Amino acid sequence: MTFAQETRTALMVWRRELIRFRRNPARIVTSFVQPILYLFVLGYGLGSIVQSGGGASYRQYLFPGTVAMNIITTGIFSGVSIVWDREFGFLREMLVAPVSRASIILGKVLGGAVTATVQGCVMLLLAPLIGVHLTVLSVLGFVAGAFLMAFSLTAFGVLVASRMKKMEGFQVVMQFLLFPMIFLSGVMFPVRGLPSWLTVLTRINPLTYAVDPLRRIMLGSAPGPLAGGVTLFGHLLPVWVEFCIMGGLATIFLGFAIRAFSKTE
Repeated sequence: MTFAQETRTALMVWRRELIRFRRNPARIVTSFVQPILYLFVLGYGLGSIVQSGGGASYRQYLFPGTVAMNIITTGIFSGVSIVWDREFGFLREMLVAPVSRASIILGKVLGGAVTATVQGCVMLLLAPLIGVHLTVLSVLGFVAGAFLMAFSLTAFGVLVASRMKKMEGFQVVMQFLLFPMIFLSGVMFPVRGLPSWLTVLTRINPLTYAVDPLRRIMLGSAPGPLAGGVTLFGHLLPVWVEFCIMGGLATIFLGFAIRAFSKTE
């Protein structure tokens, strides 16, 4: 196939994912429930006992984490469409079509990444209620970071879905993996100044390098105990390095997902 045909195939699959997302308003609404509960219930409930030390308040600190949580869950669970299509036979029809499987997977990952990024951007409307002041540059940086995060996590979800035959199995596996990854990513607490064993767990968690840059873009370099930033071997990682880490992980996950679907279905 030519490059133009590959691109057309990927765009068709991408469009199908967007249409599926738009026609499921219940999924859109329910995806906001958990992050908003964390933001307002935990933010106000624990805000009175968490010392900000003159920097960002706990509600402000929690806001980028809840936005990231929305992107993470939407991106990863986009892979459920693979399992759904497999159960109803549509995936087999796509795989036997005279198109490369790489373009099909790329289209699915792009579709999931776009929907997750859009949902993250919608969450930004809550920023004035939390006292987070956004600028044009911070919003543009957020969109770039959110899409990179969503792309890598959607590719990871598609990779896991490639091994699942039933939707129930996919949901169990993703819940088993997702919650530890979220709690160890710095969504609810800073990843600096932790006990050594917890520091190791946060540093080997890929989500740590996705949540932190979004927080630093939205809140800046606010001082205090709730300051953002990830240190590795005693050095504070710049935002661009964290973006490079996520880009590398996105490439790895996408490559393994394409390889998994290149095998005979």
